[in-house]
Amino acid sequence: MDPRFAPLAELAVWGVNLQPDQVLVITAEHGEAEAARAVAAAAYRRGARFVQVNYFDPHVKRARIEYARAETLEFVPAWLEEAALAHAEGHGARIVFAGMTEPNIFEGLDPERLGKDQLPRLSVNARIVSERLSNWCGIAAPHPAWATVVFPAPEPAEAYERLWAEIEHVLRLDEPDPVAAWEARLAELREHARILSERRFDAIHLQGPGTDLTIGLLPSARWWAADFTTAEGLRHVPNLPTEEVFTTPDPARADGFVTSTKPLALMGGATVRGLRVRFEGGRAVEIDADENGDLLRRRLELDSGGERLGELALVDGSGRIGPLETTFFHTLLDENAASHIALGNGFPFLIDDELDRSRVNVSSVHVDFMVGSPEVEVTGITAAGDRVAVLRGGAWAF
Repeated sequence: MDPRFAPLAELAVWGVNLQPDQVLVITAEHGEAEAARAVAAAAYRRGARFVQVNYFDPHVKRARIEYARAETLEFVPAWLEEAALAHAEGHGARIVFAGMTEPNIFEGLDPERLGKDQLPRLSVNARIVSERLSNWCGIAAPHPAWATVVFPAPEPAEAYERLWAEIEHVLRLDEPDPVAAWEARLAELREHARILSERRFDAIHLQGPGTDLTIGLLPSARWWAADFTTAEGLRHVPNLPTEEVFTTPDPARADGFVTSTKPLALMGGATVRGLRVRFEGGRAVEIDADENGDLLRRRLELDSGGERLGELALVDGSGRIGPLETTFFHTLLDENAASHIALGNGFPFLIDDELDRSRVNVSSVHVDFMVGSPEVEVTGITAAGDRVAVLRGGAWAF
């Protein structure tokens, strides 16, 4: 086993804050067994009662999309959803690996058919996150195939070493005490979220090359860092790495247009490039892209909530991902390089008022895409119409 997975695994069980006697479910793809075994060992050392690894095979998904009857592609066995919900309601923990094992596995498939099969994502996951039923953590795990996508020029072995070096850097595993380094960074992010929450902006305006978008906020919305607690008060870090502060917007108030600043990598390595979205009254009325726009549109058509916003996240330039100028082709990392928005499900736990909470967008999908850069100015708009600089040149302006 590559010894570098051991410290990564220790960071993962810290991030999920695994408790003695908890049941841990690890979600991995075939090819990520080394990472899964390292996390299992770290979990048992920490006192886990049981560790289950659920391996997902992208080749089986491709076979389904290519050959299954069209009317069956949206089918998910009830017991899969029930098992996930039972695990969460039983106070279980989840660790999910972020990476890529089979680049371009879905190349050449019909976008409409591909958009119908959301596995391994389950619709019940939105409820588990919204109700904060489980402590969970998604963490980047290097893989040789992923390395060749991120760094196509070098020989595969060199590309893999470069990927490891950058993943260790963004995970702060190159620090003498990675946990202490993360605690310090999370404290900074929580402070930014506190300031934004106290401002009580009525809207956020994004303006830059190809972007002029105003996003309305709900009156009782709060901003958070990715430093969560479950409904029962158990702290966990849902994303490693994380560099964002975020809120859930008013799904009826988004007007203007926005252009993505980084490619959007979908499941299986399909990449949406040159994404452009125009909003009217909170709804995405036009979705265009230079590449794979049809695939994204099919995914968002699963329900009416897919065409409205569920998240607005701000990322400044002091994190570790953006300065690398590396496109990782995985949302967990790329969304933490730049400010982003998400079409689909929102986060009701970020809303204090019950009436406001009932307005949060509901969807079975949640698709983040990056819209920020040093050239994109972020401005807060108060209820009185005053404009307050929030991000300028990639730096906090307050």
